[in-house]
Amino acid sequence: MFFPLLPPSSTLLPRTSLRLLHVSTVNARHLVGPPHPISHLRPIIYDDAPPPPKPATLSHPYSLQEFHPEPASNSNAYEMQWKLQRQQLDDVSQNFWLDSNTRFEAAKDAVLAGLPESATPLDKENALSEFYRQWLMRESERIDEYAELWRARNWTTILLAARVHYSKLPSRMASLFRSKKS
Repeated sequence: MFFPLLPPSSTLLPRTSLRLLHVSTVNARHLVGPPHPISHLRPIIYDDAPPPPKPATLSHPYSLQEFHPEPASNSNAYEMQWKLQRQQLDDVSQNFWLDSNTRFEAAKDAVLAGLPESATPLDKENALSEFYRQWLMRESERIDEYAELWRARNWTTILLAARVHYSKLPSRMASLFRSKKS
């Protein structure tokens, strides 16, 4: 169900001024899928790229190092590299959290299975509390490594996206001035 930001009868802003809030058109129509049952990540379905392959523990078959265009070339090579890196970053996150959450649930189930049937809810709560504490201590280094890797790759992807948009700036400016002359 769709809920508008302001009801049609609202007197806060006239209907014509709402359009003034939109400064540019949205070109991308990326979709966000439902959360994965194990990793709990919501996959992004990019409208400008083929759908990513199913998550696997194998790395991408193509090396992104192959896509280092010369600065004088057009933005298509940068754009291809950006799209590949964007999907690869999504795959890295999906694989990490899929593995982490699978191991977490298995370990939690083992802790709960190790409790006697006569265990009270307080006993279960205490056992799970201790399990969570030990899990965080055991996994902290792995999570920190993932976070550092993710940040580095994310910044690389952001800088490449900026390079793609910057390389398209002259053609955008030219089309803007052409449309004003018409």
